[in-house]
Amino acid sequence: MSDPVLLERRDAVALVTMNRPEVLNALNRETLQCLIARIDEIRADGGVRAVVLTGSGRAFVAGADIGEMRGLGPAEGVAFSRLGHRATAGIESLPVPVIAAVNGFALGGGCELACACDWIYASSKARFGQPEVKLGLIPGFGGTSRLLRRVGPGAARELVLAGEPIRADEALRIGLVNRVCEPEALLDAALASAQQVAEKGPHAVAEAKRLLVEGGDTDVRVAHALEQNAFGALFGGVESQEGMAAFLEKREPKF
Repeated sequence: MSDPVLLERRDAVALVTMNRPEVLNALNRETLQCLIARIDEIRADGGVRAVVLTGSGRAFVAGADIGEMRGLGPAEGVAFSRLGHRATAGIESLPVPVIAAVNGFALGGGCELACACDWIYASSKARFGQPEVKLGLIPGFGGTSRLLRRVGPGAARELVLAGEPIRADEALRIGLVNRVCEPEALLDAALASAQQVAEKGPHAVAEAKRLLVEGGDTDVRVAHALEQNAFGALFGGVESQEGMAAFLEKREPKF
């Protein structure tokens, strides 16, 4: 039996591939647990400076595994939701940027996984949506909060309450995705962006990501204070000294 989540290193970039193509990479409990384990591996690997998350076959992730969900009761449903939240929170809290390369369907839990990433590149054939209301359910892996913050209340309410999928060009228009690529160019574009991140100061990138996440969930005055303290603290490190010296000496920094 193949591993439901693959992890591969491309120099300083980790490539994570959802790998249940026979069911469009649907998320069951085993897959979510494996994804959490992969996230923990990345967190423990000090050599990883960026991550690309994609799917095998025709889908990124077509949603949660409905066959498994059908047998759940209320308490089991809460546990399943908490497991999904562990996975999405794990992605969001990684100290390195995570880029979603959405190659096909990103529906339900798949859209929620993508929204937990720092930015999203999409194939022109990709489809996004939160269709849970068609099943008599609601998003359970963070869709009602992260989608709202990414696209705003109007677009989020339409996606969640109407439950209809949208094409990649519409996802780009509303700000859900950052770039639309032709299918054959998608993974290379995401890996190239990740490599660009990997060449920057890793501690600075980690601090910037932390502030973007924390600052988005707090009062702006608190966010400004967090930024001021973090900005000042970076001046005490060798990374900022190397970066500024390289700039003044007109050379590439060595981080």
